[in-house]
Amino acid sequence: MAFDYKKEYKEFYMPKDKPSIVTVPRMNFIAVRGQGDPNAQDGEYKQAIGLLYAIAFTIKMSKKGDHQIDGYFDYVVPPLEGFWWQDGVSSIDYAHKENFRWISVIRLPDFVTKADFDWSIKEATHKKKTDFSKVEWFTYDEGLCVQCMHIGSYDNEPATVKLMHEYMEAQGYALDVTDERMHHEIYLSDARRVAPEKLRTVIRHPIKTV
Repeated sequence: MAFDYKKEYKEFYMPKDKPSIVTVPRMNFIAVRGQGDPNAQDGEYKQAIGLLYAIAFTIKMSKKGDHQIDGYFDYVVPPLEGFWWQDGVSSIDYAHKENFRWISVIRLPDFVTKADFDWSIKEATHKKKTDFSKVEWFTYDEGLCVQCMHIGSYDNEPATVKLMHEYMEAQGYALDVTDERMHHEIYLSDARRVAPEKLRTVIRHPIKTV
């Protein structure tokens, strides 16, 4: 049975649809940075996702090639995630998606080293004849956060965020969004195949004690 991060680490990937406090450990990711409306047809965001999954599956399928990764075990590729912000805006303005800036990421298993990552970029570039220069190794130590499972359209996220912030403040915490600590989403549903009202998205915000 392949190791599934969503099932093994439910506290990070499968929270309830009520806010909770969580401390998230340091993790390594495959990442692509960009800006603009994620819904734009053939836009930068959709291109970034293609790059991310190409590298993710190059690493996953390395077991069948000459590059054998030390400590490798079979696993399910973790879900797509994203860090989002807008310059000059302390929260997220969903009415102006064209101003979004983002880092789109997929978690790497702990056994993947920077050398393995560098190999995957070269391997995918050679096999797919595609430019992967935008793909980077990204380490993020998220720390103390408030999170909640949002069920429904992405455009309806503000209602869930409001509940998260009310809960956070009632527990004695304050929002701690900075240039290094960002609005975080984890996508558990494929928006191409799931109705908007059934989408499941983990929303996570950094917090600090007051």
